[in-house]
Amino acid sequence: MQEKSRLLKSLAAQQGFDACGIAKAQPLDEDARRLEQWLKSGHQGSMQYLERNFDLRIDPTRLVPGARSVITLLYNYYPAEHDSNQENKISKYAYGKDYHDVIRAKLKILLQQIEGSIGKIAGRGFVDSAPVLERSWALRSGLGWIGKNGNLIHKQKGSFLFIATLITDLELEPDAPFATDHCGTCTRCIDACPTQAILPGPIIAGNKCISYFTIELKEKLIPDEMKGTFDNWLFGCDTCQDVCPWNRFSQPTQEPSFQPIAGLLNLSTRDWEEMTEEVFQKMFADSPLQRTGFEGIKRNLRFIQGDTRTC
Repeated sequence: MQEKSRLLKSLAAQQGFDACGIAKAQPLDEDARRLEQWLKSGHQGSMQYLERNFDLRIDPTRLVPGARSVITLLYNYYPAEHDSNQENKISKYAYGKDYHDVIRAKLKILLQQIEGSIGKIAGRGFVDSAPVLERSWALRSGLGWIGKNGNLIHKQKGSFLFIATLITDLELEPDAPFATDHCGTCTRCIDACPTQAILPGPIIAGNKCISYFTIELKEKLIPDEMKGTFDNWLFGCDTCQDVCPWNRFSQPTQEPSFQPIAGLLNLSTRDWEEMTEEVFQKMFADSPLQRTGFEGIKRNLRFIQGDTRTC
């Protein structure tokens, strides 16, 4: 098992993954209790998809029958060039191409390479679009701890990391779970959160997070009670990560697909206001901004400009 595990991690590194950890495939009973309570408290807001497939989320063998190992992979997206425009801020993960497509392609190649080296296996790769508790598996795989802001924090690489998961029937040597919370008494993310979405526990109130309102919320209007709290975030929010001391270790990604879309970091408020749907679709054809779409971006722009009127 150790030899196969070493081979797997070597192949993952060849695909550009920054870290790889392995855990035994088994039900996540403790996480199930926490998730159930979180849902009962309504922190998911209108994200009803989080309520579905509960059994699949807590048991990897239901996603991949016969699963023996859960492999967690991290991919750095920290940009070398940052958006200096404080008027309409975009979350760093959305600077480049949609990470779902980029990382899914790498997972497909990785699975092919594993089969080419070891033999036929049953396995599925997931990238933030399936009922998988990625951060819980990353913790169990020894890759880091869950910070007060709800993000996985890697001790050497920070938190600007995409998480991918491979669930397979391949029996591998599991890594030791990450046992230490290195946040300590630090509360920078809690203190800095513009909407106070980090509750005691800590618990992340998803329905209070700026990312929820600017990306997940599909209503035509953002609630008036949120006015004056968005700190000019047009899409997503990085505040809790930007203030995290562990991100001083973040290094620029080497992935070309995650480099900023040409012209993105130079868009002024007028550029966003005058942008047509045709220009938006052309410029952001392969971008995470498609998640909220043209009308969603225009809604967000009106909101942070203080205009909540419908079109």
